[in-house]
Amino acid sequence: MTPLARPLLDEITLAAAAVAVIALILCLVALVKIRGLRRSYRTLDGPDGRETVLEAINRAQRETAATRNEVAATRDQLVKTRAELADALRHVAVVRYDAFGDMGGRMSFTAAMLDDAGDGLVITSINGRTEGRSYAKGIKAGRGEASLSPEETQAISLAMKGAPAPSAPRRDRATSTPAPQQD
Repeated sequence: MTPLARPLLDEITLAAAAVAVIALILCLVALVKIRGLRRSYRTLDGPDGRETVLEAINRAQRETAATRNEVAATRDQLVKTRAELADALRHVAVVRYDAFGDMGGRMSFTAAMLDDAGDGLVITSINGRTEGRSYAKGIKAGRGEASLSPEETQAISLAMKGAPAPSAPRRDRATSTPAPQQD
């Protein structure tokens, strides 16, 4: 080696040592920061105090599974409730009318009470000046098991539609034709 090369070699060695020291310092700083991040990610504040990330994930999975089970049970209960509700007499309509031409005030009425399939009953109360009569008839699929009056047919139709029942015009029972309505 030449004598000039020796100082150059020393400078290169010093520069390499300085770079190594700087790299070591940067490595130590990075190590301290990573340790702090690990420590902060290692523990979280959970509902029962501090917990690790894995514990938090496992807890969230258990809660999700429990929620899914509750939703499935609720869905099953809803299906059962809907099936039971289909048989309930929940479609109701009332038609009021004057059954006789000499009476006002629409004292007679017909009430239809049906389930979702159109099964149920219709109750008719015909009121005159001196007497009143009541009738009950079974309904199957929206049709009467016995012959139906126009008011009974109207009440069934309204109950199946779910519409509010308007008052039917007064009709004379003897002739079965509509009579002028008196209020």
